[in-house]
Order: sequence, then structure tokens, then C-alpha cells
Amino acid sequence: MNKVANALYASRKILLVLWIILIIGFGFYAAKLPSVLGGNGFEMKGMYKDTEQLLVDKFDVSEAQIIVLFEKKDGVSDSKFQQTIAQYMQKAKDKSDASKVDIPAASNKMIKGSTAYGIIHFNHDDGTMDKRVEKIRTLSAEEKEMSVKLTGGPIIEKDMNTASQADLAKAEAIGIPVALVVLLLAFGGVVAAAIPLMIGIVTVVTTMGVVYFFHPYTELSIFILNVIPMIGLALSIDFALLFINRFKEEIQTKSVEQAIKITIQTAGRSVIFSGLCVFIGLAGMLFIQVDIFQNVALGGMAVVFIAVFSALTLLPSILAILGTRINRLRILKVSEQGGQSRWRSFATFVMKKPVTMTIVSLIILLVALVPVRDMHLEIPSSEALPTKYESRQAFDTYNNTFINKNTADVYFVLEAKQDMLNEKPLTNAFTFIKQLKEDSLVKQVDSISTALNVKSSDQLQAMLENPQISAQTKPAVDSFINGHYMLIKATLDTDQNSDQAKDFVRKWKDKRSPFTVHIGGYPKFEQEIFDEIYEKAPYGLALVLFSTYVILMIAFRSVLIPLKAIIMNILSLTATFGLLVWLFQNGQLGLTESNIALVLPVFVFGLVFGLSMDYEVFLISRIHEVYHQTRDNNVATVEGLASTSKIITSAALIMIVITGAFAFTDVTPVKQMGVGIALAIFIDATIVRMLLVPSLMKLLGDANWWFFTKKRDKSSSNEQLKS
Repeated sequence: MNKVANALYASRKILLVLWIILIIGFGFYAAKLPSVLGGNGFEMKGMYKDTEQLLVDKFDVSEAQIIVLFEKKDGVSDSKFQQTIAQYMQKAKDKSDASKVDIPAASNKMIKGSTAYGIIHFNHDDGTMDKRVEKIRTLSAEEKEMSVKLTGGPIIEKDMNTASQADLAKAEAIGIPVALVVLLLAFGGVVAAAIPLMIGIVTVVTTMGVVYFFHPYTELSIFILNVIPMIGLALSIDFALLFINRFKEEIQTKSVEQAIKITIQTAGRSVIFSGLCVFIGLAGMLFIQVDIFQNVALGGMAVVFIAVFSALTLLPSILAILGTRINRLRILKVSEQGGQSRWRSFATFVMKKPVTMTIVSLIILLVALVPVRDMHLEIPSSEALPTKYESRQAFDTYNNTFINKNTADVYFVLEAKQDMLNEKPLTNAFTFIKQLKEDSLVKQVDSISTALNVKSSDQLQAMLENPQISAQTKPAVDSFINGHYMLIKATLDTDQNSDQAKDFVRKWKDKRSPFTVHIGGYPKFEQEIFDEIYEKAPYGLALVLFSTYVILMIAFRSVLIPLKAIIMNILSLTATFGLLVWLFQNGQLGLTESNIALVLPVFVFGLVFGLSMDYEVFLISRIHEVYHQTRDNNVATVEGLASTSKIITSAALIMIVITGAFAFTDVTPVKQMGVGIALAIFIDATIVRMLLVPSLMKLLGDANWWFFTKKRDKSSSNEQLKS
């Protein structure tokens, strides 16, 4: 690190100019990032996506639909209501250039009492969907005899993007001012307190500009808009806090140049190792081939890299220019010695009763993790959108009024090697339909058989051979058969989110058949997402645990300390998940009852595992430094805690404030993520860092440094032999 420190100091002015250019350049594209975000990120290559495309290509299923919800006003007759709806839907079709519309009529199930719905279909999305939606919204505002609300995928997606941007602004409005207060309490001066915030904002803006260039190559989820600022601000401020604190210590007795170089060699080294831990924690998500995990991993890894890069280049450049002026504009008197004395006393107290403190800490964590067994995971849907949005209100009404929540639709597309109307494939298809009907979970099957009320393939072929009957049946045949393909819809007697529905599609996917069987529908979508996460997450977990262990072992020259850190992290994270279940699933502390977002455990683990290693690296680096000098484990632990606890506590508090600010947002998964990260950091900074670390350091004694001691002793023996 000595050569790196020299090079960075020598290039400080050039680096500052380069950063100004970077900020201006990437800042322009950062402002454009929201315009290229879309969808909730739950997209992946697989049978579901292929089947959906087959339905579009072969059976005229539209690629996008807008649901229009109508509610009749008082005094309007039923016939006038239906007539007005028909007129509206025709105008909406013409104005939005839709492919077709489904209009409710008295004879169908699209009208119930004073409520009805229609569907506007679009065959392709050429990037003009937002404009089309606005044209329909304008049309909706003209209606006098009924209220009109729009919902459906494109509308909810657009509103989710809007809500995410509003959430980001709200979280920043809460988090940044409070973080500034914490920084003022930590440093006492406006100049020193403002620099970490500036570095955090620069990191976030630069990263968002970089991520903008990802959009031609991958679908970017709207949640990136929250994840990058959440990680970037928290991590950058943490790094700057550690860096500035060490610089302020060194500049009291050394020149600016010496202080900068020593800070880079010590705090800079810690920043590199901790950044590497966070980077690897996020990289573990890359194993899961679902867009949202790929997005968060790439966006998160980018922001971590830029946070480390800015901490090692931009921050030293600023500090080198400021020098002793870092202490300017002091508004609070901060006593370093008093704070260290209190932390030294606390660490000594804990280390006097290590067994008791360890047992108490473990009991608290084990009690907190109990609710984990009741965790129910679900894929975020329209319910993630705040209820104040019209699209959410309309979708809830549509679901509650027209959709049977106790059933689920699964679509089968049978692909034969020859035309489906040939004798052999048609006979096999009727056998397949019969087997479907015999499945205990299937409530109803819609197929060519039910459409034409035929019982066998022979009966169907006889109808098709009769010219008169064939002409009459052609529309029905075309709806279910297209060349080598046949469509079958099975309605299941279970909720579409249920485990039974997922088991059903797994079973039929693996069932032997003379056809290539393609399966679609929401249960298939959920099954693929759940299976992908459950199958691939262990690989990511193994990578994170192994890599973190090796990195920390190299950093601290210890076999036990990395193992202890990993075990404590897993325990505290599990306790966090238990508290999240208690808070959200049980609707505690005024929170709306909601299941845990499927992505949350992976996200929180990937982010917090690395972030909490931040503090482990900061703390153990200083303990290791003192142990290297004194060879006394107890003294090293006490002094390490005394000298770093204040800054680590401040860093943790800032992390809690910035991520916890997202608890006041409206999009449910973002709220859960903010609360989850804040809780995990709080547990880590209190129970783990203040109680478990000193207790276990005391109990393990010199064994903590076994790797280091062995290497040092061997080196000493070799020197004695030479002499």
C-alpha cells in the first residue's frame, strides 16, 4: 500500500480534475436513468416465457392488456351503461391504436351490478405505450355517466416507477439531513461532516450514470432506483467516515502528506477489504438467473466499486487540499479521549464476564429468530403499489369483483411433429385432455373438446370432414389449434400462489408425453422463479461464505476470527428475518400486514453480509494492529474497541438512518428492504459488535491469532537459526 499511497498523493490534482469530468458526464446520464427502467424485474428465460410467446404467435393472445374498470353512476340505466361502455371502448381502441377490445355485455361475466370491465389489447409494445395510456386517460376524464379507472400491467408498471422515484426523494429528504446531524456529532465541524455526504452523492450520481449504459443489454428493474442510493450513500459515507477519522488523528502530529499516506495505508486498506466483502456478497446474486437479481447485483457491484474508487482517489485528493482546514467551522466540541475512555470501560466490563455476555447475546438472537419458521414468501405484485394509486384501487376492485381467488389457470400448448388435426396427434391430444380432467386438482378443462362438445378425436374428425359443419366450427378450431400446436386451459381448484399449484406444473412438466408440452400461466411463472432461487441461491451463498472467509483470513492472519465473524453474521441475519416476519406478516407497530417479498432474504443477506463485514474489518484491523505491537490479546481487544467504537457506531447509525429512511416509503418491497437492512445493522452494531465480539475475543484468547502467531513464531525461529 506504500507505493499506492505515494502514487495517489502525487496524482491528487489530476484525480480531482478527472472526478469533476466524471461527475458532469455521468450526471447527465444519471438524470435519464428513470426513463429506461421498467417492470418489477421478475423475468427469466424459461418455459413460462417461451409459452407466453407461443400464445402470442400462434393463438392471437395480446402481448399487453389494459383493464378498464367502469362504475355506473346513480340514475343511469343498465342499457345506457352498456351502450356508453361500448362507445368508450371503441373510441379507446381507435385513439390508442389497439389491436382489439373486449366489451362487456349483459350475457357475459364482465358485468356485475353497477361494476363492469373491458380489456384493451395491444399486439406489440413499440416504446409508445406510455403515450397510448395518456390518450386513454384523456378519454376517461370525459365520461360523465360512469367513473372510469385504468389498470393492468403497463399502467401498474408506470405507476410503480413513479412511486419508486417519489420514495427515493422521500428517503433522501429524511436520511440525508439526519445523517448530517450524526456526522456533526461525530466530527464536530461542518467541513468534516459535509465531505462524507458529498462523496456519497458523487458515488450515487456516478453509478446511476454508469448503470444507464446497461439498458441496451439487459432489462433494468425499477427497484434499481432505490437500491443504488441505499447502498451507495450508506457505504460511501461509512468509508469516508473511517477515512476522515484516521486522517484527523494523524494530522495532529504529522504533515498533510504523511497523514494522507498513512491514512491510505491503514484506513484505505480496510476500505479495500470491506468493499471486497460487500462486492462478493452482491456477486453471489449473479447465480440466480432472474432479471431483478442480476440488476441488483450489477447495480450494487457497480456502486460498491465506485464507492471504493472514490474513497481511495477523490477523498484523499480533497483532504490533501484541505489539510488542517478539515477542522474548520466547528460548531460542537467533540472529546476523543472522553469517548475512548467510556468505550474502554465498557469493553473491560464486558470482558470481565465473557460467558454471561455470550449467553445473554445468544438468547436474544435465538428468541428473535423464532418467527422465521412462519415466514411466507411471495412475488411482489400490484399489492406492492400504494393504495393511493388509481391503478392499485382499480386492480383490487377488479380482483375482488370478478376473479375467483380460489382458482388458478394453467395453459398447455401441445406441440406435435405433424399437423395436430392428423389422426395420431389428435388421438394423443384427446388422451392428454382426458388425463388432465382426471387430475384431482383440476376443476375444469377448456379445449377443442369442450368448445365443440365432442368426446373423441374420431367425432371431431367426422365434424371437420363435413363441409357445412366444418365452416361453422372453424372459429372454435382456430382458437385451439394452429398447425402443429394445440391450446388447452386447465383451471385448478386452488389459489394461483399456492404450493399445490406449483407442484401441479412441476408434475406435468416432467410427465411423459408424445408431445413437446409447453406450460404457461401464473402458477408456472411462480414455480420457475421460486425454483430458480431455491436451486441457485446455495451456490451464491457458498461463494460468499468461502470468499469472505479467505479474504478475512488473509486480512487478519487468523483462522478463527473469519469463522467467528461469519457465524455471528448468519445468526444476526436470521434474527433479522425473524423480526421482519413479526413486523410485516403480523402487522406489528402500525405496519400493514403483508407477506415477505421473495427477493428480501437474498437481497438483505447479499447486502448486509458484506456491509456488516465493513465493521468487522474496521474493528479487527485496529485490534490486529495493537496485537501486532503488544502481543496481548486482551489489551488489543480493549484498545481496538476503544479507538474504533465511536466511529463504527457513528457509521452504523448513518447506515441505519439512510436505509431505515426507506421504512417511510410506500412501495412494500422497498419498505421491507429498508427496515430489514436497518434492523440487521442495528443488531450487528449492538449485540454483535458490543457484546459478542469482546466476549468471544476474551474467551478465545491468543487462539484468535493462531494463523498470525504461527507465522510470526516460525519467522522468529528462522532468524535465530541464521544468527
